[in-house]
Amino acid sequence: MNNKNTHLEDAQEIIAALGFPSQQQNERSALCLLALLNLTPEKAWAQAENPLIGITPMMSWVYDQYEKHYAPNSRETFRRQTMHQFCDAGVALYNPDDPARAVNSPKAAYQIESHALTLLRTFGTTSWPNNLERYLATRTSLVERYAKEREQNRIPVRVTEVKEITLSPGVHSELIKNIIEDFASRFAPNSILIYAGDTEKKWGYFDEERLKGLNIDVGSHGKMPDVVLHYTDKNWLLLVESVTSHGPVDGKRYEELSKLFSESTAGLVYVTAFPNRTLMGRYLGEIAWETEVWVADAPSHLIHFNGVRFLGPYST
Repeated sequence: MNNKNTHLEDAQEIIAALGFPSQQQNERSALCLLALLNLTPEKAWAQAENPLIGITPMMSWVYDQYEKHYAPNSRETFRRQTMHQFCDAGVALYNPDDPARAVNSPKAAYQIESHALTLLRTFGTTSWPNNLERYLATRTSLVERYAKEREQNRIPVRVTEVKEITLSPGVHSELIKNIIEDFASRFAPNSILIYAGDTEKKWGYFDEERLKGLNIDVGSHGKMPDVVLHYTDKNWLLLVESVTSHGPVDGKRYEELSKLFSESTAGLVYVTAFPNRTLMGRYLGEIAWETEVWVADAPSHLIHFNGVRFLGPYST
């Protein structure tokens, strides 16, 4: 048996020994572990390393070293079905070089955790069983510690005077925070937050029952806007897209949202939010008519595309 097959089988054995469920005891996860350790076929486990590596470089490494090809659209499977679990278990660290880096940043990287690295370097030796037992006995505290560190880097968002949620770090979440705390207070005072997306997980905050009360059932496949607010004073549903996620409310997105919320008993208002006017300038040709534009660096103003007043002075 060549070293490629041996290392793959060893990695799967390790993943099982570390207590991961059967969904992670597969070849893909074994290859991820080997990539985290830069354990090329000619190396012994004692030579395991701890490079920083992202998902795309990891997939390239897997192909170069173990001749296993995965389609580019497998990146999310690598991230959600293997690396997410490795990080939750404390075996790998996410963005240890910059914990505040956005989840969807192209620079996102993973690294084997130092205690796990020390353990895995002893795999295949007589000390492995005792080292594994000691590691497993302390892993719960390690997981709790890293979870606390991740939580400290999340962005707090004030929903009401007594309720706060947190979002994963990054420019996108900062704009979501501005929408909820600044835009809503100015243009939809006393509105109720129904939904706020998060780059780390699709349904960051979701008051599903309140949305159903407005005769809307989006299901698990509905492509929600970044923020949904119910402006109860006027019975309007504000559908707000942060341009930092998937762009503005253009003609296509307008139709998608209209269809998704077609049964709403509340009136629909479509809004695109920008962090600044410079970025807004790049998208002016794409923004759909009969929508609103709000810019975080000029928060007291709202731009209405195709308003009732086409030309004429505003009173000062």
